[in-house]
Amino acid sequence: MASEHVSDPRPAPAPNDRRGKRQAFDKSQSAPRSGSVGLVLLVALLLIAVAAGLIYTGPSYAETYILIMLAVLGTFGVFALFALASGIMRLSSREQSNPLIKQVVDYGFDGIVVTDQAGRVFYANATYLDLTGAASPDDVRPIERVFMGDPEVSEAIYRLLKAAREGRRLQEEVRIAGAPGEAARWLRMRVRPLGENRRDSKLAVWSIADVTRERERHENVFQELQHAIDYLDHAPAGFFSVDAKGAVVYLNATLATWLDQDLAQIGVGTGAGSLTLNDIVAGEGAALLTTLNAAPGEVKTEVLDLDLKTRTGRPVPVRLFHKVAYGADGTPGVSRTLVLNRGKGSGEDAQRDAEVRFMRFFQNTPMAIATVDKTGRVARNNARFATSFDGMLGDNRSILSVVNERDRGTLEAAIKLAAGGQGDIPPVEAQLAGSNERWASFFVSAVDDKDGDGEAAIVYALETTAQRTLENKVYQQQKMESVGQLAGGIAHDFNNVLSAIMMATDFLLNAHKPTDPSFQDIIQIKQNANRAAALVRQLLAFSRKQTLRPQVLDLGEVLGDLGMLLKRLIGEKVTFAGVKHGRDLWPVKADLSQFEQVIVNLAVNARDAMPDGGTLGISTSNVPAADCAKFNHKGMPAADYVLVEVSDTGTGIPPEIVDKIFEPFFSTKEVGKGTGLGLSTVYGIVKQTGGYVYVDSEPGHTTFRIFLPRHVPGVEEKPAVAGPSIAPALDATKSAAESMAKQAASQSGADLTGQGIILLVEDEEGLRALNARGLSSRGYTVLEAGNGVEAIEVLDREGHIDLVVSDVVMPEMDGPTLLRELRARDPSVKFIFVSGYAEEAFAKNLPSDQQYNFLAKPFTLKQLVAEVKKTLSGGE
Repeated sequence: MASEHVSDPRPAPAPNDRRGKRQAFDKSQSAPRSGSVGLVLLVALLLIAVAAGLIYTGPSYAETYILIMLAVLGTFGVFALFALASGIMRLSSREQSNPLIKQVVDYGFDGIVVTDQAGRVFYANATYLDLTGAASPDDVRPIERVFMGDPEVSEAIYRLLKAAREGRRLQEEVRIAGAPGEAARWLRMRVRPLGENRRDSKLAVWSIADVTRERERHENVFQELQHAIDYLDHAPAGFFSVDAKGAVVYLNATLATWLDQDLAQIGVGTGAGSLTLNDIVAGEGAALLTTLNAAPGEVKTEVLDLDLKTRTGRPVPVRLFHKVAYGADGTPGVSRTLVLNRGKGSGEDAQRDAEVRFMRFFQNTPMAIATVDKTGRVARNNARFATSFDGMLGDNRSILSVVNERDRGTLEAAIKLAAGGQGDIPPVEAQLAGSNERWASFFVSAVDDKDGDGEAAIVYALETTAQRTLENKVYQQQKMESVGQLAGGIAHDFNNVLSAIMMATDFLLNAHKPTDPSFQDIIQIKQNANRAAALVRQLLAFSRKQTLRPQVLDLGEVLGDLGMLLKRLIGEKVTFAGVKHGRDLWPVKADLSQFEQVIVNLAVNARDAMPDGGTLGISTSNVPAADCAKFNHKGMPAADYVLVEVSDTGTGIPPEIVDKIFEPFFSTKEVGKGTGLGLSTVYGIVKQTGGYVYVDSEPGHTTFRIFLPRHVPGVEEKPAVAGPSIAPALDATKSAAESMAKQAASQSGADLTGQGIILLVEDEEGLRALNARGLSSRGYTVLEAGNGVEAIEVLDREGHIDLVVSDVVMPEMDGPTLLRELRARDPSVKFIFVSGYAEEAFAKNLPSDQQYNFLAKPFTLKQLVAEVKKTLSGGE
C-alpha cells in the first residue's frame, strides 16, 4: 500500500557516503562470546601444579587433598552444566563469530533491524540508521516510532506489526514525502519472524529498502505502455485479439468506432456481457478465423476478405491479416488481427468495389466452396465450407476425407476430370464421413491455373441431409397411404364376399339339424368366415377406415383394468413390472376397445421378443406442448398429449427394419406364427384417434411411445350415432369366432320378427338376394334396388317405404346422395347404412342434422334383422 509521510527534520546523509560514516548498532557486542586461549593454559598449569604438589605430599594427606580437589571440580562441573542448560553460559562457535557474515549484514543495501514484541531494538545495521536518519547508534528507533504520525503510513505499519506478532511474513510499500526542496521517496518494508513458528518468534527481523528509482522506472514503463496503447487505439487501422474460445480480449478504439461497439464489454469474461467473435463477424465468417490448419509450434498468418458487422447488424467489408501462434500441443494462442476497412471511399475505385462485391458473394453464399489441387487438397475455401466441414479435413486438408470411404473414389475421379480440363462433370452424391448420417452434393468444375498456384478445380458442396430426410419421410408416408388405400379397398370388397358367405351359412344352419352330418362342416365354414372378418377389421384399422366409438377415457383406469389380462398374455417367463401412473393424468377421447387392442398387441409383440424371459413395463405421463421438442419426434406438432410408454427388455428391433414394422403383413416371425398385422393395427388405430406412435429400440431395450391428444372437457361435440358396435376381437385373447358366438347367443332368445316395407339397396346382386331372403323370412316386405337411381324409382312407384337399408358405395348414385334425395321426398323415412368402410368415411358428406343408423360389414343374418327391428321400433 502506498502511503505518504513527512520525514524527520534531521537531514539525512547523502546515499553515497551512508555506510562510511556510521557503524552498526549491536547490543550483543557488550557480551563477547569468543573463548580465551590464555585462560585455558592457566587452568592447565594450575592443574599440573596441584598434581605435582600431591606427589610430594605424604600419603596420609594426599588422599584427603585429592578428594577435596575432585569435589571442587565436580561442583564447578555441575554448575557449568546448569548454566549451559539455562542459557547463562553459551559455547561459542566459529559460524556465529564469522566476521564476513556480520559485515555483509552490517553494510547491506537494505536496512536491517531486529526487535522484540515490545519494540526494543537488538540490532540495526548501518543502512537502517541512514534510512531512518539516526544520528548515532544510541539514537536508533524501531520502525513504528520512526514513521508515526501519518495515518496512511500508520495503517501499513499496523499491518506489519500485526504480522510480526502472529509470526507471519508481510511486505508493504509506502510513499514518504520529502523535506522542503526534496523529492518524495518510496520505501519497501518487510517483516519476518526470527524463529520457525509463532512460539519461537520472540524476535522479528525488519528490512527497509529505498525503491524510489525502481518505482520511477515502473512508472516510466507504464507511461510508455499507455502511449503505445493510445497510438494503437487511434491508429488508422483496426486491431482486435481473440482467444481460443472465441472471446474478444482486445479491440482498439478505431475498430470499436467502425463497429459501434462498447469498449467496456471487452475482457469481462465469458458471461452474457462479454463480446465474442460471432458478435463482430458477419455470417459464418468466424469459422474462417477459428479453423486454421497449422502444425504444433507454428505461427500461422492468413489474409482474409470478409464482412464484419456493427452492433446493429450493418456489414463492414474488411481485409484481415490474422496471425495465430500455436503451442507445442497444437493449441492456438491469442490471435493478433489487423483490420483494414475496405468500405470507405467515394466509389471511384471500381476494382476495390468489385472485390468487395465478390467477397460478399463468396463468403455469404449458402453453398460451401473450395479450390483444390489435383490430389484434392484444399487451397482456399469460404466461410460456409469451414462451418460445414470443420474438423473433417484432417492434417492433409484433403476434401476427400470429408466424404465416406465408399464415395471417395467417385469424388476423386471427378476432381481428376476437372484437373484435365474437362467440363460438364456430373454432380457427385456422397455420404459424409462421421458417425452421423449426412449427405451432400458435390459439383466440380475446372479452373485455368495461370498463376501456377496448383489450384486444379473448384468444388461446390451443398448439404442435402435435410432434403433426403424429407424425401424419405414423404416416400414412407406415401407408401403407407398407398398400402392403406389398397388395404381399405381390399377390405371393402372382401367384406361383401364375407357378408354373402356368413349370410349363406346362416341359412344353411337354419335348414340343417345339429345331427346332420354336414352341420359341423357348415359350422367350420362360419368360424373361418369369422376369422377372415377379424383380419379384415385389422386391415381397416391400418387404413384408418374402421368405425370408432370414441369416449372420454381415463387411461390410468383403463390400463389398471388390463393388468390381470396382460399378466396372462405374457406368460410366466416374462415379468410384468406393472403400470407406472403419471400424476393428474389428462383425459383422452378414444375408442375403449380399440385402445385395449393397441396395448394388447404391443404386449404380445414384446412377449414374442423375449423368448428367454424379460421384463415388460407400462408408464403414463402428461406431455405439455412446451416439452414436445425434447422427444425430437418428426411429424408431431407441439400440443398437449398423454404419453403411454410400453417398454420391454427383449432382443430389440434391427435398425434396417425399424422403418418397416408398421407396414401390413410385415413380420419377422416364422411362417404361420403371425399375420404381420399386429403393429400395423396399432399404427392405424393411433392415427385414426389423432395420435402418434414412435419406437426407440436398441439391443436389450425397446420402447413404444404413444402420444394421444389431450381432451378438454366441456367442448360441444356431435354425439356418436347409435347402433351396435362390432368391437375388434383381441387376437391374443379370443378369436373372432368366439366373439360373434357370444353375440349371437345373446340375441338367440329375442324375437326378431316384424312387419314393414323395407327397401334394400345393394349393388352386389348375390348379397342383395341373400339379405332380402333373410328379411322376408322374418315377416318383412322387401323391395330391391341395385343403386340409388333405382331406389328413387321404387319410392316413386310405391309411394311409401318404412325403412331403407342401403350400401354406401354404389354406381351412379351413392348412399349419402340417396339419403338426401329420399328425405327430400319423405322426411320420415328411416335409414340404415351398411358398408365395409368406416362410418366417418362418408358421414362428413352428410348434413349434421341427418339421422341414420349404421351396420358394419360383414354381418350375420341375426345382426341384420336385429338392427332392422331396433330402427323400426324407434331406436334410431
